[in-house]
Amino acid sequence: MDGGDAVQSPSELSRGGEGRSPLLALDGFSGPLEQLLVLARAHEADLTHLSLRELVAQLTGALEQAVPLAEKADWVVMTAWLVLLRSNLLKPSDPPAQHAAEAEADRLRDRLIELQHMQALATWLEHRSQLGRDVFARGQPELLGITTETTFEVDVIEFLWAALALFDEAGDPADTTEVYRPRWRDLHSIPEARDRILRLLAETSQDLPFEDLVPKASITTDAEVPSDLRNASGWTSTFVASLELAKQGKVVLAQEGFLTPIYVGSAPQGPTGLVSTGQARSS
Repeated sequence: MDGGDAVQSPSELSRGGEGRSPLLALDGFSGPLEQLLVLARAHEADLTHLSLRELVAQLTGALEQAVPLAEKADWVVMTAWLVLLRSNLLKPSDPPAQHAAEAEADRLRDRLIELQHMQALATWLEHRSQLGRDVFARGQPELLGITTETTFEVDVIEFLWAALALFDEAGDPADTTEVYRPRWRDLHSIPEARDRILRLLAETSQDLPFEDLVPKASITTDAEVPSDLRNASGWTSTFVASLELAKQGKVVLAQEGFLTPIYVGSAPQGPTGLVSTGQARSS
């Protein structure tokens, strides 16, 4: 142990001599990190005056140097052992607190063992061949800083001329294929149902059952339309038209209960002739 007070630069602290550990310049010690750890384990170094802040600061500067990952892991492990030995000096004298400190020390020791395992794993990873640098996947070319990318450029003018040439080709008959359109069916429409509902309600002052508003079965002019299909069309168009009129406030729909007949009536008019927005009346 010497009492050198000289402060060394980070480049001078980056490497040691024999152990390839960083040189430290601490209060009461100047030398490699490995030597400080050996003296501390042999109880030949006084760690009570060791500044952990300065130790970590100098180790951080050394870790920034371009050295192998395995050596950096060794430095971290040695520093952790110094912190452990320094913390042992802070153990309390009473037994309960000492047991708690020993339990914390055991936990820290387990963490250090895990750190050693991580160090071994880091060394193993460092010596493995890296994909894209030492080995290459099958079919993957070795690119030397060049990125290849395929792009397509379209000349708009040439494209338009080529499109026009397709229409100017001689002997190309015009496409006369008719577009498929379904045949018109002589069925009931919603506008007809709407006019029929308003006309029947205007002829009476009472609510009419929904069945009275449905058009009666008639002989259709289209022989291919079955009678049941036309009857279904009458019921559907009348129901949709009544809902539309009720939404517009021109009629009122009423039903006393579930699965009971539906009654349609004219909406009550207000004093100004506008439709009243009151609730639907029941027949």
